[in-house]
Amino acid sequence: MNILTKVSKEWSSPLLTLLAFARNASKKTGGSTRNSSPKVKPKHRGWKRQDGHEVQSGTILVLQRNLRFHPGLNVGLGKNGTLFAILPGKVMVTCERVDPNWDHTWVQRCHGTRKGSEFYKKYFNVIPKEQHNNFKLIDQL
Repeated sequence: MNILTKVSKEWSSPLLTLLAFARNASKKTGGSTRNSSPKVKPKHRGWKRQDGHEVQSGTILVLQRNLRFHPGLNVGLGKNGTLFAILPGKVMVTCERVDPNWDHTWVQRCHGTRKGSEFYKKYFNVIPKEQHNNFKLIDQL
């Protein structure tokens, strides 16, 4: 049997004919693009109330992951580092020398390398609307 007739018999099948003339793609496939869709939702951390704003009790002042801002007068520190107002009043931000409680886990994690040195941080304070009037007149001039 001739090789030519053998090849022609093999190629006579309709399936093989279809496979032999199947076209390949003329262009490369498109690769993935960067930043095509936002996969990570923003956390919106940072200052929520500025210096001089009037706030109610329970208002969130700062959302933070590390101990960047410290609680001052009438301000509480949440478990996740959130600073919030304890009393209604006016927000006042000050820069003060830090005297931290070194037993606190947040302080150890964020400022453990600074132990024994003097450093300054921003403190959030809330000055109450109504000041107390608990003074007694001791002596009059």
